[in-house]
Amino acid sequence: MSKKIFSGVQPTGNLHLGNYLGAIKNFVELSKEIDTNCIFCVVDLHAITIKQDPKELKNNIRETAATFVASGIDPKKNIIFNQSGVPAHAEGAWILSCIARMGWLNRMTQFKEKAGNDKEKASIGLYSYPVLMAADILLYDATHVPVGDDQRQHLELCRDIAQKFNNDFNVKNFLRAPEPLIQKEFSRIMSLKDGSKKMSKSEISDLSRINLTDDKDQIINKIKKAKTDTMPMPSDANELKKRLEAKNLLGIYSSLTNSSLQNSIEVFAGKNFSEFKEKLVELLLSEIDPISKEIKKLLQDKSYLDKILLDGVEKADLIASKKIESIKKILGF
Repeated sequence: MSKKIFSGVQPTGNLHLGNYLGAIKNFVELSKEIDTNCIFCVVDLHAITIKQDPKELKNNIRETAATFVASGIDPKKNIIFNQSGVPAHAEGAWILSCIARMGWLNRMTQFKEKAGNDKEKASIGLYSYPVLMAADILLYDATHVPVGDDQRQHLELCRDIAQKFNNDFNVKNFLRAPEPLIQKEFSRIMSLKDGSKKMSKSEISDLSRINLTDDKDQIINKIKKAKTDTMPMPSDANELKKRLEAKNLLGIYSSLTNSSLQNSIEVFAGKNFSEFKEKLVELLLSEIDPISKEIKKLLQDKSYLDKILLDGVEKADLIASKKIESIKKILGF
């Protein structure tokens, strides 16, 4: 049976190595599989749950599309589009908001993390965006959704919403409950300055992350300055529990080479960090530097990127608008 994949990336600017290894690299591999249809969405409606600068948002939408293409996703074989261009997403989110239950949303841990201590000042959109995420997926009858640990709960919510809609209106399997796609060999990418924190564009120091637009010299410098410890490379996985920076760098190496963390430990056991970092730099330059150059090249041609998104919007709208019309008939509109 063929797979239909739906996944999205927020256009928040400065996509980094964590975004690439955690999502985009996987998207590229999925897009090349036989009997797999892929829809990749620049989720700009999700981005505005937190206030955005309009000019920056427009540039970030293009940059996200450029990153998809530069990483190896073919826009002729896959649908690449921006969410706000397809009205069915917002319409579907409202309809599904009337299906989802408050208790379900109250259990979402992501809202608690993102809203911080003052939840009263958070936007309603930040609270309810998992319902929009459910609409994104269910409008396309996606069979599988690539998710990290932080999004598993939202996919479960999506499945609950689909099941409740189908039960409420006695339409068996009308909204298809998707399955998660979890990367087998992947380590969560942490800050290069603090192995206990996730790599993030919001961290003040640019040395904490490798941006996908970094040039060769920046990549070399950031790995050279990446935090380590005074001991040799670990020879046992148990050591990594207390050596978070070593674990992170080995995790990056493992994700780039599609190998297990245990295998990477065995390759570098007892060696100096300097020797390991040289190998890591070689890997990063071979994989990230060409992407960085291609992103910058694509960003010079805004009309080309806009055309990719417009073509994608037209293709996505054909699918999503048809589903919305069917939903309306079921509801009695």
